[in-house]
Parts: sequence; structure tokens; C-alpha cells
Amino acid sequence: MSRWPPPLPNASRDTRWEAAVGIPEKKISKAGLYVTSAEAADFLNDETVVLLDIRSRAEVSFLGLPTRVNVHIPYKVLPGFPVFDENKGTYELQLNPDFLADFENYVKENNLSRDTRFILMCRSGSRSARAASMLYKRGFPNVYSLLDGYEGDKAKNGPSKGKRTVNGWRNAGLDWSYKIQTSQVYPPDKE
Repeated sequence: MSRWPPPLPNASRDTRWEAAVGIPEKKISKAGLYVTSAEAADFLNDETVVLLDIRSRAEVSFLGLPTRVNVHIPYKVLPGFPVFDENKGTYELQLNPDFLADFENYVKENNLSRDTRFILMCRSGSRSARAASMLYKRGFPNVYSLLDGYEGDKAKNGPSKGKRTVNGWRNAGLDWSYKIQTSQVYPPDKE
């Protein structure tokens, strides 16, 4: 699914390619770089590729994470005073105000460059697209969004309707664990 050649840096670029291959609008990033879980697993054979888990702390804590994750930096966090969203049936998350700074600090502290290939992973591919767009605008041209995320998309039909059983890292049978390694911990949580 990865797009080659990468699109030119243009915030108003044409997104007909994404529509033609069936990428939902909410999963389209300004970088225009996408991988499925299976493709990401292949990419990650290259040790220079960085897998960034951008899910919330709760998601990582209770659902586990790929063993190959380099670091967890949440794109969104639960606010100090949580608000229940009745329409979504869950608590609202807010943008992590430190996301960009924490990401750039990680890049600097690990001697990475703006040209490093980063794969961003969220639950199902929407937040990773938004975070990839943010990092792309910040001058990181090789930011891939993991289209199916860690848990995958919801089944639309059948006995699993509404459950995340369609695709995703875990559903693909790729390596994961409930145990978070010290190197994977959100850097501010180590202090």
C-alpha cells in the first residue's frame, strides 16, 4: 500500500490516489505515505525505521503494543477532567500539548534525522494520519501512517459486526506483548 514515489510537499495536494485505492478521508495524511500492518512488519526489518506508538497511555497499558515499537508518544491524552461523549460512547481525548516537542526531543536524543522513516501507529489509522500530517508540516517528509492500526477496523457485517476484527497489527498475528519495555515508555513518564 505504500505510495512510491512519495508525493511532493504540498499541503493542498491532490488526494484522488487515496480515494481510488479506498483510503477513507479520515485516514488521509498530508504526507501521503501509508503502510498496512503486514507491510510495516517488513519495513521494520530495517533497524533504521522507527515505529512510534501514538495511542493513549491507557490503550498501551491495557491492550499491549508491538514488541518492535521504538517509543510511545501519545498524540492524544485523557484530560484532567474527563468528559464523556454520549454520541461516541466513550471519554473524549484531547491533543497532547507536548506531542511535537516530545517527538522532536526523541529525534534529537536518539540522533535521528528529519529524513528518518517513521511509522506512526494508533488504534485504527485515523489519529496516525493526523499526527503524520502534523509531523510532515513540521518538516519530516518520511512519516508513514499505519492504515489499519493496532486493533484494526470494525467489521461491518456478520457476527463480529462493530468489533475490531477486520485487520490491524494484533489481528494479523504480528508480534506484540502486554509488557512495556523501558525503552518504549513515553519519555516524560521516565522522569
